[in-house]
Amino acid sequence: MNIRLPNCERGAHSLRAKLTLANLALLSLGIVMATAVSLMGMRHYLLAQVDAELTKSRDSLSSSQLTMRQINVLSSLAGIGDRLVPQQQAGSPKPDTVFAAVDRRGKVLTIAGYAPTAAQRALADAFQDPTKLTKDGTPRDISLRGDSYRATGTQLTDGTYILIAAATGNLHHGMAKALKLDLTFGSLLLVLLATLTMISVRRRLRPLEDMVETSTAIAEGDLTRRVPSSHHPTQEVEQLRLALNSMLHQVESAYRTRERTAAQLRRFVADASHELRTPLSAIRGYLQLYDKGMLTEPDERRRAWDRMNAEADRMGHLVDELLMLARLDQRPELRFRNVDLSRLVRDAAEDLRVQQPERPVTVGADGSLLVRADESGLRQLVGNLVTNVRTHTPADTPVRLGVEREDGVVRLCVADQGPGLCEDDAARIFDRFFRAGGGAGSGLGLAIVQGVVQAHGGEVAVRTAPGEGLAVTVTLPTRTPVPS
Repeated sequence: MNIRLPNCERGAHSLRAKLTLANLALLSLGIVMATAVSLMGMRHYLLAQVDAELTKSRDSLSSSQLTMRQINVLSSLAGIGDRLVPQQQAGSPKPDTVFAAVDRRGKVLTIAGYAPTAAQRALADAFQDPTKLTKDGTPRDISLRGDSYRATGTQLTDGTYILIAAATGNLHHGMAKALKLDLTFGSLLLVLLATLTMISVRRRLRPLEDMVETSTAIAEGDLTRRVPSSHHPTQEVEQLRLALNSMLHQVESAYRTRERTAAQLRRFVADASHELRTPLSAIRGYLQLYDKGMLTEPDERRRAWDRMNAEADRMGHLVDELLMLARLDQRPELRFRNVDLSRLVRDAAEDLRVQQPERPVTVGADGSLLVRADESGLRQLVGNLVTNVRTHTPADTPVRLGVEREDGVVRLCVADQGPGLCEDDAARIFDRFFRAGGGAGSGLGLAIVQGVVQAHGGEVAVRTAPGEGLAVTVTLPTRTPVPS
């Protein structure tokens, strides 16, 4: 199965593109706001300077208490008419400052003998009622022949109005240049930020890309893959990596356990079918012989009868062991009470002596040793350990049964001096239906021992080697185990 996960770095909808666009949008907004504030501040500052000059000139005229006639005389004597009334000829530069004298009827007056210029007439036309301008006192924006000016006015003692206007074209031109400069540097800054953001986001998102690659590999069947650690991890990404690796470890363990359990189940069903088929085949064979009348002699019929009974007993014993294993797998509620383990060991040793009188049996279970356990389960456990020795070792092989209490636990040990097991067989000794060397028995005895021990919250271990016998040690808690 080939599964392709989406790449986290491709397309306009990727996290990398969205982070880059978000940074660019925020920076663009900041540049626009900063440019607007700076231009507004610059305009306010420059206009304040122009207004200050206009106000200063207006206040000077107002405080001088001069009449229009006196101004004309003084202008002629001082020769400043050219500066007050610049000539507006074709091709001449536009004046930065315009002075115009207007009577009460709004007619433009001559200043120092100079006829009113076009700029003066335009200034007078811009204010049909100069009274409002002089009473307001605050310079205002006007347009003279398409050019921007700031204008104010005052009234002389003879009632003549003096209008003063200062050009603001240079101010707006400077602001336009400043705006272009801000936009140019802002664009360069955006390009630089986009480049740095792409590089930074790529480095920061590398762990996420590794997670995508790891997930893809796992989806394709490689359960051993894990997300590697980055050189400069962020706290959140590192926490995600650790959590993901922990989850992947749990998934792999669960998958391995399921595969192992399924394999064990298949092997268990096959072994159980094989073990049950053998006695059934024998019984069916003898019944066919009897049905066809081939058992004519009484001895033959007696022998066939005994063999069928033996196979039926074997099959019944096997079914009983399978049922017990099934109950142990379901974790039954055991009836715990104080059980004298020493007495159970002595009883099992006596049974072994009766069954095999020639076998040397040593018992190390004097007195009474109580343990909280299920008595029937412990009897089954001890009986299976003794049966394992009786079945798989020669009848004259010495065996020792011992029990002791140490550090709050009870240890039961059944050790023989038989042929022992190799390392591979010792690793499978508790597997169901495993019989070392194809020996006798059903191969369920030690599996039941392990199930009983686990149900009591204990442990079981073996110590063996070829030619050194086999020792099975069962460790049980002296108190009732807490159910898990």
